Amino acid sequence: MPILRTIQRVPGGLMVVPLLLGTLLNTIDQMHLGVVQDLLGWLGAPKTASGHYEFLRIGGFSEQLFKTSALTLIALFLFCSGSQMNLRVGGRAMKKGVILTTAKYLTGLAVGVLVGWTLDPWTGLFGLSTMAIIAAMTNGNGGMYAALTSQYGNRSDTAAVAVLSLNDGPFFTLMSLGLLGSHFPFIAFVAVLLPIALGMLLGNLDHEMRAFLKQGEILPVPFFAFALGANMNLAVFFNPTVVGAGLLLGVMTTVLTALAGILAFKLFREKSVIAPVAEATTAGNAVGTPAAIAAAASVAAASGMMSAAEAQAYQALVPIATLQISISTISTAIMGPLAVILVDRWQRSRGIDGRLEDDAPEMVAAAETAPVAHG
Repeated sequence: MPILRTIQRVPGGLMVVPLLLGTLLNTIDQMHLGVVQDLLGWLGAPKTASGHYEFLRIGGFSEQLFKTSALTLIALFLFCSGSQMNLRVGGRAMKKGVILTTAKYLTGLAVGVLVGWTLDPWTGLFGLSTMAIIAAMTNGNGGMYAALTSQYGNRSDTAAVAVLSLNDGPFFTLMSLGLLGSHFPFIAFVAVLLPIALGMLLGNLDHEMRAFLKQGEILPVPFFAFALGANMNLAVFFNPTVVGAGLLLGVMTTVLTALAGILAFKLFREKSVIAPVAEATTAGNAVGTPAAIAAAASVAAASGMMSAAEAQAYQALVPIATLQISISTISTAIMGPLAVILVDRWQRSRGIDGRLEDDAPEMVAAAETAPVAHG
């Protein structure tokens, strides 16, 4: 049975499919159906605080993996992602990576600030919170970027992914919310950054360790996605506000971050703009950012730097923001490649071949025969 192949046909499938499956099972669980209650009672399952039986809360390894593992697995993912951030990047690739990371981050931050100041930071634009906007718009799909730039871009475009990896995870979102007035203690930033930093250290000290940890960029994803879904209700996903807001988030990510990246590339006299358009997506791992931010808010509340009400507000955003970002991930996975194809045709009509380095026209043959990377 081609289960994996079928899941991978869905844009962002390794994240989205387990998330929806977990949400579906938790929705059924919360119905407390009589037949399920009788069966779990007969098996001797423990009751929850509400006095019911739930098949996702039976204790042991099962509950630890399928219900309560999200933050632990997200931390493992961040550690492994950090190990793939190569500090030995060529000058041109470094330049492009810094330009793209900065442009994408500032665009997401600017839109988030605008919505928060003019509307409401919690419900904002059609139900989009400032947190959801920043999390989705600042975190690009590195695998898709590498695949698209290896086919339509040049070598320095593709190598820039080493710098773009810096936007993986919740750190930029946490930093942005801190700039916008949320009082997170310094230890909350350390706690988020430490797994990434340790992974980066190991990966750059030992190339074999980097290769060993590479699978950790993929393996935890469906598991923490399922665990996130196992704490949501499917009714939220079918809320028109959530779906519409998620689609709007995807359009804003593709259009606005692409335009900002193109302008930044032109400012620094880069001829081809394939890379900025390829980066105009939402990464699947951004789905875990709301849960990570809520965890940091709990730390802030415990230390007295944030009110319990504000921490609870972040916690309440998790189900809605997670699903909105999921929809943005799916929609940008479709719009991103289409946008790259259109921009490539537009450039070629003006004599610009995105596969060539601007300062190395002799690399035509190498660019034409370069293998396509698979994200």
